[in-house]
Amino acid sequence: MTAQTFQAIAPRPAPVASEGFIPWIRGNLFGDWLTGLTTILIGAALLYLLPQLLSWGLFRASWLPNYDACKMQGVGACWGVIAEKHRLILFGRYPFEEQWRPLVATLLMLGLLAASCTRAFWRRWLVILWAIVLGVFFTLMLGNVLGLSKVETDRWGGLPLTILLASLSMAMAFPIALMMALGRRSKLPAIRTFCSIYVELIRGVPLISVLFMASFMFPLFMPQGFTIDVLIRVLVGITLFSAAYMAEVIRGGLQAIAKGQIEAAATLGLSYWQTQRKIVLPQALAMVVPSIMNNFISTFKDTSLVTIVSLYELTGALSMALNSDSKWRPFMIEGYLFIAMIYFIFCFSMSRYSIWVEKQVNRGTRH
Repeated sequence: MTAQTFQAIAPRPAPVASEGFIPWIRGNLFGDWLTGLTTILIGAALLYLLPQLLSWGLFRASWLPNYDACKMQGVGACWGVIAEKHRLILFGRYPFEEQWRPLVATLLMLGLLAASCTRAFWRRWLVILWAIVLGVFFTLMLGNVLGLSKVETDRWGGLPLTILLASLSMAMAFPIALMMALGRRSKLPAIRTFCSIYVELIRGVPLISVLFMASFMFPLFMPQGFTIDVLIRVLVGITLFSAAYMAEVIRGGLQAIAKGQIEAAATLGLSYWQTQRKIVLPQALAMVVPSIMNNFISTFKDTSLVTIVSLYELTGALSMALNSDSKWRPFMIEGYLFIAMIYFIFCFSMSRYSIWVEKQVNRGTRH
């Protein structure tokens, strides 16, 4: 028997950590030479520009509502324009002494939206809560009851108008979009044709055209002496426009469902609506959560277009506030940065909420 000599196996390299801050930087910022070069160039640009932006926006900025202080030599950003005009920007032309009403109404609406996004509140009584909050919202904003002075809708503006148009149009557009998506896949030619014409007609024109038609052309077809409030017309226009785009998003999710699942439901004796409610729609909507939220974010930002029909939401209220006072007009950049921050907070919150919802609905499919 020949003697066997022991031969050690060469040591293997230690496993590389795949989670954590350093691995994330290595994989996302320096994955290859082109990515690393781009990271270095962008980092160098930030190192050059960031100190100047901080100096302009923070260290040399004027924070007091003093026009003379803003015009002094060497002063950076003039945030005093926000301190001076914030009430006009946030509440538009609403009577100054009554602006506590839109403030309370906006806080109630934001609380309602937060409750609607919380899983613990996903109960049937949430619909009743919506009805109550909306009733209080319109009571506070419109007035003419409970000793409140009446304020016409054309004087509503700023953040309350933006929140109202965005939230109501989103809430009303979703069921319409759902019906249109199902209708476009219907086997009945009349329903399928009607839904297709609606979606393609609305998607074929810009939102500005829809708002213009709703505000100026639609009243021409009304009977003599019969008028519909411009706020309602604009709200209907935004709702129908958003529903057309959302219908195509939902239809994409419906087409992704395997035909075998529908056939299996039919063999179990489920009706069409039972199949859609229990099998098709839960899966289809779960797959298109990011696209639906993208449509919501787009609708929220599109509310800025209502300025063309003399409804002054955030963007329109800012223009009105600065154009009405010529001495503050040179500081429009600071004003736009202020409302851009508001839009970013809302849009970023919706984006993060979309990620959370997507994780919740896809929990059962993760491996």
